Amino acid sequence: MEEELNAALYQEAAEQGDAEAQCRLGWCYDLGAGVEKDREEAVRWYRKAVEQGFDQAQYNLGVCYYSGEGVKQDYTEAVRLYRKAADQGHAEAQYQLGRCYYFGKGVEKDEQEAVRWWRKAADQGHAESRSALHELGSD
Repeated sequence: MEEELNAALYQEAAEQGDAEAQCRLGWCYDLGAGVEKDREEAVRWYRKAVEQGFDQAQYNLGVCYYSGEGVKQDYTEAVRLYRKAADQGHAEAQYQLGRCYYFGKGVEKDEQEAVRWWRKAADQGHAESRSALHELGSD
């Protein structure tokens, strides 16, 4: 019941152009929280928030492109979106961008660039980035 109420509130605010509500509504559709799960509808709402520069939506939409959920899988587009969020200081996007560089997904493989992004995330306390740096001996 609470999830349904939240989705309804997010819907109302999202339709009025609130970027955070658009992102949260996308999340509701992504997970089926309070609405029927619909990855394509999630992508639609994430895109609206991305157009407004909302970092969490940029990250979430990047995840969709990386995994091919709700859109055709496209690592290059995932990297573009991760970078937009990472440039705004989004730690999880920085970590995922580092992974893209480390594994050469959507970008040319570049361990130094991976380390650079993981350091940015680790400096914000991101545990997985710290672990990745530790494993490489770059901590």
